[in-house]
Amino acid sequence: MGLSDGIRNPDTRANVVADCVKLMDEQVAAKGGLGGLAFKATYGAVKGVEPGYIPGAIQRLLPEAVAALEPIWNEGVQSGDPVQYLSEHRSRTADMLLSTTDARIEKAKNGVVRASYNKLRKSVKTDIEEAVPGLAKILNTHLQG
Repeated sequence: MGLSDGIRNPDTRANVVADCVKLMDEQVAAKGGLGGLAFKATYGAVKGVEPGYIPGAIQRLLPEAVAALEPIWNEGVQSGDPVQYLSEHRSRTADMLLSTTDARIEKAKNGVVRASYNKLRKSVKTDIEEAVPGLAKILNTHLQG
């Protein structure tokens, strides 16, 4: 069973989404300095779009994100430790994730979300790279079959 197969189970998918929301909240809370304040404000604005917006966005992006990550995950399985492999290849992993969000944001109807994403897009890759080890652990916990 691959990663994409694992998210077909509604309970598993809900657990992945909940853990990803928690990871995002932790990553944003840990940001410091003026840049961190701006990032936190933007994240707060997106969260304020509607109740449950962040979990809903992750829920909508999850199938595409998992499909994008599946090849590198499988390389990691072949190496013996997919969590370590994704962590070691965090730049490539981040690029794969950003390709899915970039494609999705082009279709976004909500101007606040689109503007917020575009404002942060150039600097967000580093943040995603920092989150890759946590994401890899989430995938391993819930989707490794």
